[in-house]
Amino acid sequence: MNATPARYSRLMIALHWSTAVVVLLAYFLSEGGPGVRTDPPRWHFVSGMAVLLLVIPRFVARALGGAPPLEDSAGRWLTQAARLGHATLYLLLIAVPLTGWYAMSRLGVTFSVLGHSLPSLAAPLPGSPGLIADVHQWGGNAILIIAGLHAAFALWHHFVRHDNTLRRMSPL
Repeated sequence: MNATPARYSRLMIALHWSTAVVVLLAYFLSEGGPGVRTDPPRWHFVSGMAVLLLVIPRFVARALGGAPPLEDSAGRWLTQAARLGHATLYLLLIAVPLTGWYAMSRLGVTFSVLGHSLPSLAAPLPGSPGLIADVHQWGGNAILIIAGLHAAFALWHHFVRHDNTLRRMSPL
């Protein structure tokens, strides 16, 4: 469970890459428009809920020592930028699925998991779910942009700075 200074814990690595895959699935399975109310994107919703559910064990694993300290070799401002980027990603990994769930509730779409209906987060309303659906879409795009920057910086660390940043999260 515990990380070493050289690597994240195996659990954190598995959760990291699982989250990345599920975020991409949710993005590619997303759809909108007037048909959402009558034919909701079920697999998009399943993927979004999986993202939300993966955040919980990530927080627990991190709190139990699954994450090594950030390497400070890149300088203070890059370390602060990395912390801000990680915090923003975690916030979006919670906010985007919740805004999607809220928007689906506003549309009156119910969703069942293993025979149990998830509670509605809002009363259904006729028409568009409103600004919350736009916030959900913007947040989904922001996750991809920030995760792309995250990946680009990991590659930069690996190929330009030649440090262990990428290796610490490698599944191999």
